[in-house]
Parts: sequence; structure tokens; C-alpha cells
Amino acid sequence: MNNPAPLDAEAVLWSVQGGEREGQPLLVLLHGYGADERDLFGLVPYLPPAFAVAAVRAPLAPPFPAPGYSWYPIENLEDRDPVHTTAAAAGLLAWADAAASAHPSIGLLGFSQGAAVALQAMRLEPDRFAFAVNLSGYVTPGALPRDAELADRRPPVFWGRGTNDDIIPGYLVDHTTEWLPGHVELSGRVYPGLTHSVSEQELADVRTFLDKQLAELSG
Repeated sequence: MNNPAPLDAEAVLWSVQGGEREGQPLLVLLHGYGADERDLFGLVPYLPPAFAVAAVRAPLAPPFPAPGYSWYPIENLEDRDPVHTTAAAAGLLAWADAAASAHPSIGLLGFSQGAAVALQAMRLEPDRFAFAVNLSGYVTPGALPRDAELADRRPPVFWGRGTNDDIIPGYLVDHTTEWLPGHVELSGRVYPGLTHSVSEQELADVRTFLDKQLAELSG
């Protein structure tokens, strides 16, 4: 595995400050390529307020002139070595080790690259995360040592994507379609006409999914 680039703890946006968030379930937001922590933080009003929400910033800068940050390089997507996604997920785990000890559970919500990293982190440590939300993302091909453990645990995962998403290659969508049902408790929806983005209907479905996870966590 490549050495993971550390996440900037000073760049994290929190929905609840300081000691007020202690004891709350944590929901970590992972933005997509070319964005930053502010991108998904705008979703906070659509999310259940029982979560303490942390929007983190990816550690890499895309090649000029692309703006924002990235979790891993996207050049030569068809040939990308999955080690880069794994390294990004390891960096997220290191941040969680330092930042999430005050929370009884952690869930992940990622968009595109961020969703790929969320799913990879869940594969690296299947017992760490209560659930994941995959928005317009994918499962990285290639086996990991704890995939069988994940399949036994079967954590809940919501997967939402649009029929008009032309950013994620079809072979990655096909791989994700085949892989997820055998490893997680999958729910989700394909949204007609939606591009590589998030719609109001999708946000409503995510809210329903998250409300269900809160009920399970408190039950």
C-alpha cells in the first residue's frame, strides 16, 4: 500500500462544535474530485440532526488547472492501480482514529471519489463503520484481505446513481452492481435522467436511509 497522505484536521467542517458533539453518532462526508469540504457540507440541512456531521477535505491537489482537492489521481482511469484508493481509505482511517473516539458509531457518506474511498475504508476495517452512503461512486476492483469478513457482517449501504451519469465508467458500475449485494445489505435507487450529481429525490431517499440507521443504532 502507498503511504496514505494525512487529512488536514484544521480543514474539517463540523455541524456541532466541541464537547457538544460528544456521544453523538458521527456521519463523515467525503467530497468528490475537484471539490473540498464545503461541497457536501451544504447537505447538512437535509440530514438528520441527531448526527454530528464532519465534512473532511481530501489530501491531494489535482493537476493544474483543476480546482479543489482529490482523494487519488484519476489519470488513466481504466488502468488505475487500486492501491491509490486503498491508500486514500487508510488516510481516512487514520483521521478517524484521532478524531472519532468521542462518538459511539461512525457512518460514511461519499460522492463519486469520496464514495469509492468510503467503501474501500469499510472493506479495510469492516467493524469500524455502521453504514455507508454511496452517491455516484463505485467499488474499487481487486480483492482485499477482509472482504469475507465484510460479507459476514453485511453492513447497510445505500447506493444512488443517475441513468445519465457519464463520468463513472460502465465497467465500474457493472463491477459495483455485482460486488455489493454479496458483501453488504444493499438498498438504493437509479434515478432517471440524473447526471453525475445529486437530486432532491435522492436526498429524500438518503434521509430515509439515515433515519433507519439511527433507529437501528438506538434500538
